[in-house]
Amino acid sequence: MHIVVVGLNYRTAPVEVREQFAFAERDLPAALHQLMKTKSVLEGVIVATCNRTEIYVVVDRLHMCGYFIRSFIEQWFHVKSEQFTQHMYIYEDEQAIAHLFRVTCGLDSMVIGETQILGQVRNSFLTAQSEGVTGTWFNQLFKQAVTLGKRAHSETSIGESAVSVSYAAVELGKRIFGMFTGKRVLILGAGKMSELTVKHLYSSGAAEVIVANRTLARAVELAEKFSGKPSTIDEALKHLDDVDIIISSTGADGYVLTADQVAAGMKRRPSRPLFMIDIAVPRDIDPAASSVPDVFLYDIDDLEGIVESNLEMRRSEAAKIEVMIAGEMDEFQVWLKTLGVRPVIRALQDKSNGIYEETMDSLFNKLPELDEHQRKVIRRLTKSIVNQMMHDPINVIKEMSGGKQGNEALEYFTQIFALQEQLEAGPGGSSNAPVQQNDKERASTPDFNVPKTVFAPAGLLGG
Repeated sequence: MHIVVVGLNYRTAPVEVREQFAFAERDLPAALHQLMKTKSVLEGVIVATCNRTEIYVVVDRLHMCGYFIRSFIEQWFHVKSEQFTQHMYIYEDEQAIAHLFRVTCGLDSMVIGETQILGQVRNSFLTAQSEGVTGTWFNQLFKQAVTLGKRAHSETSIGESAVSVSYAAVELGKRIFGMFTGKRVLILGAGKMSELTVKHLYSSGAAEVIVANRTLARAVELAEKFSGKPSTIDEALKHLDDVDIIISSTGADGYVLTADQVAAGMKRRPSRPLFMIDIAVPRDIDPAASSVPDVFLYDIDDLEGIVESNLEMRRSEAAKIEVMIAGEMDEFQVWLKTLGVRPVIRALQDKSNGIYEETMDSLFNKLPELDEHQRKVIRRLTKSIVNQMMHDPINVIKEMSGGKQGNEALEYFTQIFALQEQLEAGPGGSSNAPVQQNDKERASTPDFNVPKTVFAPAGLLGG
């Protein structure tokens, strides 16, 4: 089996492309189940943020895998492959694992070291797990990735400086106005990104922040945290002449603010510029609004250059995290290689337990005069002998199974201890059976001896 990730992000696709492939949170369960119907897919997790859409899968073969995932994307988004293939990348096996670790640690983010992606990956995994579309491999890999992300931020200084997309939006406004003293700011949306933005605005001296949301209750909740003014979006957009800056980050499917609305608002505020920063994906503000006189519109892609000046310290810390990632890669590879030894060890334990119980039954039948205490002493001592005899062989096969000749070692081990019957019977008859993988998954020693693809040029995803 193999681990593959197919995706696009802010580096490979502009915002107008990324917004076409944004999974709404409410649609993720249905998308995951449709993904699981895709040929060769055994496990799946979808990570969808404003800066990336990535599909992680465990597949039983690499051949045609790209074609199958491309077909899923086409069917779900109703977009022809010619419109997105050139923007997509595909990583396999070790590179896919390393990519996930780098994403979770914030090393692949527009704002290097940002912490929001850690929670997003965690939530994506938990959603997939709750839908029953993860199994042995991803349950281990994603838990390890999240733990690594937490370590990266607690053991290094990569997250100390306040840089994020929301911070970058405020920095852009400061470059335009100097400071926000006396400025009125309208925030469209009341989600986490908006909350971070409001926090940065007040720390930068904003005179008044209006929080507008489709649901007034949520706007009130956020506004009360910062002594802001709550409003509905419809009501707020009637007063564009009263604000100096608009920062938008809603989860709407279409434009919240159209070019016509902006043009009408500007007629009521002659000679006063309006700065708008759209950090939503899909975009909230009609790009055509930038053509309205005295309107200055920036989208999320414009923020990349702004955050660059805040990242030098984080880059030096990132090198430390890369070392941590290398260690986690080795650990995961060891875990993968020992997957094949678990059924063999369980078979040996089942066989030895069976022999032991038969021997004890025979012994006690021949010595009926033994009392309960004597039987317990005999059981404890003889069980200790069995366990000690088993200890070294089990440790040795664990070590050997992780080596280059691991498959051969397992085969010899199985033959030496005559375990084929137990392995063929499977774990069903054992109360100590290992946790079952999902229905489509099968036990397999991972095969990573395949060419690795760093980036998918046009045509690669076609198989």
